[in-house]
Amino acid sequence: MLSNFDFSVVLTSLPYLFGTGMVFTLSLTAMAAAGGVVLGTLLAMARLSGIPGLWHVAKGYVELCRSLPLVLVIFWFYFLVPYIGAYVVGSKTPIQVGAFPSALITFTAFEAAYFAEIMRAGIQSIPKGQTAAAQALGMNYWQTMSNVVLPQAFRNMLPLLLTQTIVLFQDTSLVYVLSLTDFMGAASKVAQRDGRLVEMYIFAALVYFAICFTASFLVRRLQRRVAIIR
Repeated sequence: MLSNFDFSVVLTSLPYLFGTGMVFTLSLTAMAAAGGVVLGTLLAMARLSGIPGLWHVAKGYVELCRSLPLVLVIFWFYFLVPYIGAYVVGSKTPIQVGAFPSALITFTAFEAAYFAEIMRAGIQSIPKGQTAAAQALGMNYWQTMSNVVLPQAFRNMLPLLLTQTIVLFQDTSLVYVLSLTDFMGAASKVAQRDGRLVEMYIFAALVYFAICFTASFLVRRLQRRVAIIR
């Protein structure tokens, strides 16, 4: 069966696969991860603040996102939000958001729920004596978090944050539903154009495996280096 394979199509398509598809995938992953960490940290702080209303909103947001499939959220944002926005601003026509902004906002907002739980665990892993000492120095809640707790929490949770980023990298392949050309989308287009689905999908699987396996290995090494012995 392997004698019928023609992997030359892979070689001729490498500039398109990596120059267009992989660049898009890595860019979306980096931007969504950065935004997700920032938003997730705010959500984690809101959940731990104990402020009535704010705590419930943050918890409801996290639970909602973690209970929905990502592809459904992508569809919902891309197709429904333009109409909701038009209703809010009183426009007669839907507000055009665009495929890439829709994907970026969706991934950022969705992944923030998972980053929030990681950050919440990291914050709770800090000994309460640290918080008590900061409060004894006259720091308020937000000063204590930003100057004392969060720097230590980020160190503790860095391996988990990177692991979730690897999951995000894999999930970016779902942007095919918006007809965006990520690495998987580029491979699919080449496969359909040249009629070499098996070769292209095998190659795409090997690339995803190589990147994710290598990244996971590096994260494990990082975890051993940053581990704090108590």
